[in-house]
Amino acid sequence: METEAYLGPEAAASHAAFRPGSHALFYGDGGHAYVYLNYGIHHCLNAIAGPPGTAGCVLIRALEPLDGRALMARRRGVPPASARLASGPGNLTRALGITLRDNGADLTRGALTIERPAEAGRFRIGAGPRVGITRDVARPLRFWIAGHPAVSR
Repeated sequence: METEAYLGPEAAASHAAFRPGSHALFYGDGGHAYVYLNYGIHHCLNAIAGPPGTAGCVLIRALEPLDGRALMARRRGVPPASARLASGPGNLTRALGITLRDNGADLTRGALTIERPAEAGRFRIGAGPRVGITRDVARPLRFWIAGHPAVSR
């Protein structure tokens, strides 16, 4: 419901630009999880996108939980009805229990998956600059469902 795109080494905000060769997974098969620790505090979940050898990923910034809200709320220490239960990349991974152990997970099968919805909804997509970066800040590579209460601030 809210994502940010990170391109290859030509894009200054991408790990491919300022962490070259730091993680082969970033250049691996699309459809796998790239999980890293941000600022030594928050785990961030990315989906590798593109063919092997080409760097690029999509940061999952927020989602609307459809199931398991009570467990997510306990992990986060917030009420289960909170619209922001999995809002923001650190809150999202905390709610889902995602850690560095999930790095490299196949997102097409297993416990951690990304699936196409059973029904395609109609909604307006917002776009704008990514959040919390200091390089390549002007690119409108953040996308979200406009007006949705779970989108990060």
